[in-house]
Amino acid sequence: MNNYFCYTDKETEYLKSKDEKLAALIDAAGHIYREVNPDLYHALTDSIIGQQISTAAHNTIRNRIADRFGPLTKEKVAFLTDEELKSLGLSWRKVSYIRDITDKIISGEVDIDALASMDDEQVIKELIKLKGVGRWTAEMVLTFSMQRPDVLSYGDLAIRRGIMRLYGLEELSEEQFHILTDKLSPYRTTAALYFWYYANPECKLTI
Repeated sequence: MNNYFCYTDKETEYLKSKDEKLAALIDAAGHIYREVNPDLYHALTDSIIGQQISTAAHNTIRNRIADRFGPLTKEKVAFLTDEELKSLGLSWRKVSYIRDITDKIISGEVDIDALASMDDEQVIKELIKLKGVGRWTAEMVLTFSMQRPDVLSYGDLAIRRGIMRLYGLEELSEEQFHILTDKLSPYRTTAALYFWYYANPECKLTI
């Protein structure tokens, strides 16, 4: 059964009260279903696998992993050789990142079980200790694995594209980004779902 990011009318009504353009988009788009992955280790390794490749290529590697190993766990990865990991379609760089994540989690250098008790910035600080994990990847883990309610990434190109389309902007500085979106706190993650939706070229809505 698929898991989806959970939000209710409480979040959308709050967002609609803060911004007319966003209110119109929420009303036009309806409820948005975005899958989440509550397994933090799996979410982290999957984010590494998906870096700088197309969605189709990412799904091909996901299916190859599922066929050969089932769900990827730190215990399984610990017993795989680097050559076996590369044979899944990964670059040597991504193999090294996944190896680093696995080793640091198994050794306890990074305690992913403790992340649940940390605030968002503490989680980001902890996750970027891992090779291959920058702020954007950490923010995606906060969003699509931990389901934190107030994450809106300036580093995400699609989010910026959705905001620019909604507000008719040719460019978007970080300062402008915060002027437009800080007022949406504490439910900025729900807003992000709508910005992603509106950024999709297949979205035919005009707000």
